[in-house]
Amino acid sequence: MRHTYNIILTTVFLSALTSCGVVNKSYKSPEMETAGLFRDEIPADTTSIATIAWSVYFHDRALQSLIREGLANNFDLRIAYTRIQQAEANLNIAKAAYFPGVSLVGQVNDRQTSAGANGTTILEHGSQQYSLGISANWELDVWGKMRSQSKARYAQFLSSQAYRDLIQTSLIANIATSYYSLLALDEQLIITRQTVTLLEENLLTMESLKEAGVQNGAGVEQSRALLYRTQVTIPALESQIRLMENSISLLLGRRPGEVHRNDLAQQSVPVDMATGIPAQTLAQRPDVRQAELSFRSAFELTNAARANFYPALTLGTATIGYESTLLSSFFQPENIFANLIGGLTQPLFARKQLTGNLKIAKAQQEEALLNFERTVLTAGKEVSDILFAYRSSLSKNEIRLKEVESLDTAVRYTQELLMAGEANYTEVLSAEQNLLQARLNRVNDKLEQLQCSVELYRTLGGGME
Repeated sequence: MRHTYNIILTTVFLSALTSCGVVNKSYKSPEMETAGLFRDEIPADTTSIATIAWSVYFHDRALQSLIREGLANNFDLRIAYTRIQQAEANLNIAKAAYFPGVSLVGQVNDRQTSAGANGTTILEHGSQQYSLGISANWELDVWGKMRSQSKARYAQFLSSQAYRDLIQTSLIANIATSYYSLLALDEQLIITRQTVTLLEENLLTMESLKEAGVQNGAGVEQSRALLYRTQVTIPALESQIRLMENSISLLLGRRPGEVHRNDLAQQSVPVDMATGIPAQTLAQRPDVRQAELSFRSAFELTNAARANFYPALTLGTATIGYESTLLSSFFQPENIFANLIGGLTQPLFARKQLTGNLKIAKAQQEEALLNFERTVLTAGKEVSDILFAYRSSLSKNEIRLKEVESLDTAVRYTQELLMAGEANYTEVLSAEQNLLQARLNRVNDKLEQLQCSVELYRTLGGGME
């Protein structure tokens, strides 16, 4: 009998060794062709702005201070940390399945008999049995099911960290973009107020010319209307500034209030925007890593679903302790007992359910793979779009500067001609209005370039300091 028992154990063990390789497939990261991922780009240099720490990439000390505050207090980032803690707890639960569940078991068994006489029932004292011991339950991971589940949990844990990284890169980019927008609004407000001062002086000039009989009342009223049209934009700009300050305060996890800042003139637009090679970008971007880890988790859960078709070898209950009818001699050596129950469970009538679970796991794995591929293509699109927008915006700088200089000259010339009686008021008003718009457009151009530099930094995976 003992010989037969050993043969069975050996057979089960050898079957496990030969079958594990079939049940559990080894994970391999999904491969995807990255050539041409960045449109019109053939990068060969591995240098990338994403490897630069955010405290170095952003030179403005006021902006650095805001980013530090955001990283410490932002609610989305703090929520992401709680998700990491949840994923870590789930991982520990999965790891605990490798070990037996051990518990302390105590029991009192009081057995009494009954005797009847004259229609009555009397309970007579029988016997009492006392037991105290340690019980263990354990399922042996023969087919690697629990190992695969643990690996899936580990991938989910890493995915929660990648999610935290994704929130961090987005937070840094949002703070920087909002900060630059606030500086641009400040600059537009300054330009508008300067223009209002200029228009007020022009209105006084037009009134003097009218009194001298050089200009008519229509010219004065047109000048006054342009002044009012410009003045009315100031409250709107002030409102936008206040709203932007409140938005930044929310990103920082603080109450609405004033935001300390510098001015737009102190901000420099980066010239060298190295992207590195596409494969490097994919390794750096948190959303790509998160998508790949989701695929890895689905892959391991498919392994676990496949392992459910094979028999489960369990150490159902293993108990060791003391058992006696007398408490006075309870801990005597002769009262020690041990009990071992093992089992081998092979699913028979649940096969349709197991087959369905495996199909679901495979479909979820395919879904995760497709999501990964889409994330990679989205990353390439974002980098390509921002690179083109950035270079297109840079190409406007020289032309815009010439436009502002020409319009500034035109304003001076038309004012001189007006004083000499050789130009009418419409030419002066048109030149002044065009100059204001060109100066505002120049501010927008710089804001666009600063925001492109932030977005490219984010899309390449920067900000993981």
